[in-house]
Amino acid sequence: MSLIQNRKVEIIPNISVDCVIFGFDNTTKSLNVLLIERVLKLENTKDAIVNDYVLKGFHTYENETIDDTANRVLKELTGLDNLYKKQFNVFGDPNRLKNEKDVIWAESEHFSERTITIAYYILLPTDIVQLENQYNPQWFPVNQLPELGFDHEKIIAEAYADLKEDALSKPIVFELLADKFTIKDLQDAYEAILGVEIDNRNFRRKLITKKYIIALDEKQTGVSKKPSQLYMFSKDVYQKIYKESYLINI
Repeated sequence: MSLIQNRKVEIIPNISVDCVIFGFDNTTKSLNVLLIERVLKLENTKDAIVNDYVLKGFHTYENETIDDTANRVLKELTGLDNLYKKQFNVFGDPNRLKNEKDVIWAESEHFSERTITIAYYILLPTDIVQLENQYNPQWFPVNQLPELGFDHEKIIAEAYADLKEDALSKPIVFELLADKFTIKDLQDAYEAILGVEIDNRNFRRKLITKKYIIALDEKQTGVSKKPSQLYMFSKDVYQKIYKESYLINI
């Protein structure tokens, strides 16, 4: 075995990747963010000197691309891969980790206080994530976030702003839904992202004319009210007819 094969893979100490994982909850009709608890206790006591929530992230390994690191974050936190993700910004303010709690945390974890973070956001339906793992992740509504560590409030805010802009010109809303959905599910997802109410009839009229939204010979099951028609999004059809035009106009 060569010396290169024997060499331990090292992290790049001042480059990290944070992932804002957005999930749409079709039961509560809310857009949520997946966070983990950050707790640091004094030695031999139960007192926590750091107790808040953060995005999950990792330092990049020397042999990884930045995309590889983002995929690793997603896989370790959710067990999933091959989901929609977008690199939307880089956060490198020299003072971004200078808060007292962040300094304490960085020292305990041997992190560099001058860390540059490449940020991604990822889209998925909340019900495909198993929350029982070593990180104990929790979903929080994007507009009702808990106390956050580092500059993660800023990172989430910028991710959300980017998502809202892209949702009006790209078909990324379908990444938040099941493969089969109702027009009402689609409307609920748009309303959760955009934070507005959409007129039902106008929305339905506009959406059902889109050739890439395919009506299925199926209806909802297990509902108490009259079951609604199910649809699917055809990426193939979309790519064939795509042009620069908004999916919906608010």
